[in-house]
Amino acid sequence: MGNRSLTLIRPVFLLLFVLAGYANRADAEQSEALTEAEANELFTLKVLPLFKEKCFGCHGNDPDDLRGGYSMLTREALIKGGESEEVSLTAGHADESVLFQAIRWEGYEMPPKENDRLTEVQIEQVRQWIEAGAPWPDAATQQAIQADEWAVTENEDGVIVASSGGQSSDWTYRRYRADDIWAFRPVEKPSLPVVDDSSSNPIDRFVDRKLDEADLRPASEADARTLIRRLYFDLTGLPPTPQQTQDFLSATKTSPRHAWNETVDRLLDSDHYGERQAQHWLDIVRYADTAGFSNDYERSNAWRYRDYVIRSFNEDKSFKEFVREQLAGDELDPNDPEKIVATGFLRMGPWGTAMIPQDEARQIYLDDLVHNVGQSFLAMPMRCCKCHDHKFDPIPTRDYYRLYATFATTQPAELDAEFLGEENLNGFEEKRALVAELLAFAKAELKQVNDKQEAAAKQWYEEHNLPYKNENARKDDPEDQKPPRHVGLTPEEKGIKKVREQDVWIWERRLERYKPMAQAVYNGQDDWKNSRKLRRAKKINENWRPGNFILSGGALTAPADPVGPGVLSATGLAVNPNAEDPFTIPDGLSGRRLALANWIASDENPLTARVIVNRVWQTHFGKGLVKTANNFGAKGSKPTHPELLDWLTADFIEHGWKLKRLHRMIVTSKAYRRSAVPADVETQRTVDPNNDLLASFPPRRLTAEELRDAILLTTGEMNFEMGGVPIMPEINMEVALQPRMIQFSIAPAHQPSRTPDERNRRTIYTYRVRGQADPFLEILNLPNPNESCELRDSAAVTPQAFTLLNSDMMTDRSIAFALRIQKEQGDDTQQWIRQAIRLAYGRSATSEEVQNLHAYLLEMRAYHRQQSPEPVDYPTEVTRSLVEEFTGEPFEFIEKLNVYEDYVPDAKPWTVDADTRALADVCLLLFNSNEFIYVY
Repeated sequence: MGNRSLTLIRPVFLLLFVLAGYANRADAEQSEALTEAEANELFTLKVLPLFKEKCFGCHGNDPDDLRGGYSMLTREALIKGGESEEVSLTAGHADESVLFQAIRWEGYEMPPKENDRLTEVQIEQVRQWIEAGAPWPDAATQQAIQADEWAVTENEDGVIVASSGGQSSDWTYRRYRADDIWAFRPVEKPSLPVVDDSSSNPIDRFVDRKLDEADLRPASEADARTLIRRLYFDLTGLPPTPQQTQDFLSATKTSPRHAWNETVDRLLDSDHYGERQAQHWLDIVRYADTAGFSNDYERSNAWRYRDYVIRSFNEDKSFKEFVREQLAGDELDPNDPEKIVATGFLRMGPWGTAMIPQDEARQIYLDDLVHNVGQSFLAMPMRCCKCHDHKFDPIPTRDYYRLYATFATTQPAELDAEFLGEENLNGFEEKRALVAELLAFAKAELKQVNDKQEAAAKQWYEEHNLPYKNENARKDDPEDQKPPRHVGLTPEEKGIKKVREQDVWIWERRLERYKPMAQAVYNGQDDWKNSRKLRRAKKINENWRPGNFILSGGALTAPADPVGPGVLSATGLAVNPNAEDPFTIPDGLSGRRLALANWIASDENPLTARVIVNRVWQTHFGKGLVKTANNFGAKGSKPTHPELLDWLTADFIEHGWKLKRLHRMIVTSKAYRRSAVPADVETQRTVDPNNDLLASFPPRRLTAEELRDAILLTTGEMNFEMGGVPIMPEINMEVALQPRMIQFSIAPAHQPSRTPDERNRRTIYTYRVRGQADPFLEILNLPNPNESCELRDSAAVTPQAFTLLNSDMMTDRSIAFALRIQKEQGDDTQQWIRQAIRLAYGRSATSEEVQNLHAYLLEMRAYHRQQSPEPVDYPTEVTRSLVEEFTGEPFEFIEKLNVYEDYVPDAKPWTVDADTRALADVCLLLFNSNEFIYVY
């Protein structure tokens, strides 16, 4: 195939899919009889591909496993039928053919699954073929027909896309609707729409043209106070302080454009910019500090990847370099700790080896990498291609396993990586000491049980005249040559032994938080892995190469054709244009990921830059120009402004893949600065009910992190320290202490960070446990880290109202807010109200607000003076109950909660007076208001 490297012809948007020359004929009587050439063409281009997709899986691919003994691989076998010996096809008479009746679900139902049923168009194709005599042209004729079809790159059927083939090694040419493969088009910069104001933002030219075409009037510009709050939250995830708001309002009166541009630049240069933008990326890659699955083992050094992401955004690192470092930092520079930490991206998915055969655990890891890379960087979910060619997108199974093979030498491990000068190591000694204390306790408890067991073992060996062997040395001995397992222990001690062994593993792992190590990867041979502790192999076999195959049905037990590393061929972007197969990657032990990274981050890749530009747009407008940010395929959304997306993408590439520049262009547009109130509500509701055309700004609720951070900033408790090991906020005590089962034991209870200063840092630095979400954040739609989150859910549900009004967290923050106000305003209760409004909303209170809230304050003060809150003590240990695995006997053990031995709590209702509690109730109302919780 001499034209393999030219695999995608630039498509144009076409009419809806129709069949070329023979489709959509209503019935046999009204349709003209097909000529022999037309019938052969119909079979070759429509019917045979349909049989391959829908039928051959059960009736052809495996001659030794034909369902019902029915083969569809030849015309003779197709006519003959199966075990029933009933003729399946009567040439020239579709309605008399059992095959035709079956695909119409009349009698037999084939294919048997509802989702696989043939469409009316497909059924009509089969009917016409049978009526034409069911011809089955030979291979040479089929090839000639296919060659003629592929020579016409565009016709009424769609656009030809070539790919590397599915289960076969032959190249596949298939037509797609042009608007289904829009994302595979090469990026070209369209001309800017002509407008009267040549200085206008390019974004506005495209947006306003759409509004003009829809005859929609755009909303007016939002007021300055609304704009500054919108900008602060979008770029930093924090609200402006009252002083920052006032400074902006004053500057706006003098020079609105200069004030806006200066503020934009200042926020883009702020360290808080990286913290906010990193949260979006961590949602996509599923950041968590634990591994999930049955043991939910800690990934003790994952925090270093989180901080790497924050630094990268703050440094305005080229996004293409950001891509390359995460996929292949170790191959770029194995001596740079920053690059090693960056590969933590490849460790973000949930994964474990407990209770799973090693080969299956390995497959799960590689499958996860392929899918995560596909949707994170290319917005192409890959799971659909694991078992069969993608039904809607030009991604064959072969390409899926090419990517799989690209990662086949990648091994997960905790690797040595020296701490960087910019990394935060504050508090290491104190925090390490708390963990070491828990480890020492677990070891002492385990030693006590082990000593008793080994004393009994020594006695057994003595009684049997055999030399003593310790527990590890004797484990593989014959049963009659060693004492019984757990000899000398009671059922309770047997259970405690397993628990304490698990505890020792847990606390030893947590100590690694404070070691210069990274959750990373290396290139090497497959070997036995325990996800509790992963290390680089002591010796790397440089000659080892994995054997990779297309797995039929995705099953390890069904390897088919061998396959080597490579990329998605339908993009038309070759790895090596001069190679026989230009989409393959060299199969060395190392270098595979770097070749993939360079391909993904290429200026010529039609997907990568489009995807990140769309994600950035989404952070400002609540949804992307493509609403499905993780799926640019046929089943994803189509761009609302395709030319705008391509213009921004081309401009992004031209200017070095710099994100800050893109943010600046977006937030300085008129579209971004519009009011959330439509200029004509009724017209917009009718013409553009989803506001896809952006006639007004889409308001949004604060995310869970933004809300918690905004509250802490308002109360004056926020600690702006950046980076470092995760912090543990105080959460509901029942949730913190509830038993969370892991294999053989119970996971450690949530113990909050010891001091308020540690606890009250930004939410991005909180400890994320896959098996136990922070209840406050979870109820406010914190995404599940087991799956990539392309867009935060902002649904309002009843439990949110209960949480925001009644939770301990909100009570504590309201008291802290009240204490701040009292400290700043003395005893003047009306000034309390004014200051509360100013701090919460960044504006002056109205007289009506002061009057109403002051009356409420006095009412609540009278109430609280009659109440005496009961103090709640923090426990320093908790008794756990379990059932021993083999005996079924229940047993108990003690879990130490040593952080509470020297704990510094927040101010609580029982530690403050009635006036403070009354003012806290006022503060609670403000925190629950739309003005605080929503961005307009």
